[in-house]
Amino acid sequence: MAEAKRARAAPLHPYIPDEIFIWEILLRLPPKPLLRCRAVCRAWRRTISARDFLLAHHTRQPSLPLLYESDDTDDGGGYLDVMPLDRRAGVAAADQLHPLARFDTGGDFTHIEASCDGLLMLCTKETDWCLSDVAYYSVCNPATREYAPLPQLRGFCIAGMYPHPPTGEYRLLMCLDALLEHERHDAPEPDAEHHLYIYTLGSCEQPRDIGWPEAEAAIHTREPVLFRGALHWFIEKDCSESCMIMVFDTIAELFRQMRAPAVPSVADLFEMDEMLGMVSFIDGTATVDIWTAQDYDSEVWTFKYRVQLPAAELTLRFGFDKYNSKMVVSSRDDDADDLLILVKSGKWLLQIDRGGKLLASSHHESSLGITQFLLKQTLVQHTFFPTIEGYVVNDWPFFSPDDYAVET
Repeated sequence: MAEAKRARAAPLHPYIPDEIFIWEILLRLPPKPLLRCRAVCRAWRRTISARDFLLAHHTRQPSLPLLYESDDTDDGGGYLDVMPLDRRAGVAAADQLHPLARFDTGGDFTHIEASCDGLLMLCTKETDWCLSDVAYYSVCNPATREYAPLPQLRGFCIAGMYPHPPTGEYRLLMCLDALLEHERHDAPEPDAEHHLYIYTLGSCEQPRDIGWPEAEAAIHTREPVLFRGALHWFIEKDCSESCMIMVFDTIAELFRQMRAPAVPSVADLFEMDEMLGMVSFIDGTATVDIWTAQDYDSEVWTFKYRVQLPAAELTLRFGFDKYNSKMVVSSRDDDADDLLILVKSGKWLLQIDRGGKLLASSHHESSLGITQFLLKQTLVQHTFFPTIEGYVVNDWPFFSPDDYAVET
């Protein structure tokens, strides 16, 4: 707040005190309208650009389920739309799902690999001369339209992304891509092939080997949840094993395991009302079980809901196939009990509440992807971006907002 005060000499509004106008009005604006306000005058621009104001603004942003849509273009290229789903009270149905940003993919398969504090990691897969899929990574902020390629991460797979509060850095937890590790000029020793690595965004150093081969196999196939400063993965188990969650302490850089509810199939994790939640999609049924860690420290879980999807209705209307559909669960920031089950079945996106009622459906001709990730938009300027070679703002691979249907 002090920085924002120093940025102005006279009141910003002639009839409203600054304490109310800045911290009760401007602070509540969504990112795009707030960016427009910077064009009013220099005093508004200085205030809105102050770091303490932007940090406070980021704190107020909702954490929205993150989807993406991709397709080819007529000129042989392609695009990727980043699409948060905003179901908050007061948001019109037509405005709940629309592109926040569009990227030019050049026709290569591109998807969202990680999300953290408004930053996205994108993965683009190209086919090389020996017909192998090569993954290239980049980091972007769709709200500020900043983008930077990360070619040094070729040959790695990203297991998770997280902030590191002691340093203010953003870091990636990674493992080696088994299909490409033989091509790296700095390939690890054989006994390090299954180690985990940490890379700091903006660093010129190579990813740092932290070991933990016993954790590598358990985490790199699933999307993690960042909760209480730690990354969490549900561990796929054999029939003879109990259900466990792998936890990575991002400060100490240590792994541990915590107990999970006994479920008959694989499960996903999510955050619900400031608690760690777990959802189990029971194989061969249209049943969804939801648990919460009522006492996280003591690893005590409580069964919360059982949702029976309206399988007959979904099959008749949308060709729903419970064996070939993807589902994710999320809860609203402003109403934790308002659970939403997102179901992608064929070209349909279905929204179902915790009572099993179909709330909405939409048909998508292009390829739609749903993720476990959340997007919490930010206008905070990160110092690592300009240090990365190839960094751009409001330039390729972003499409101009005038070229597609996004409110600007």
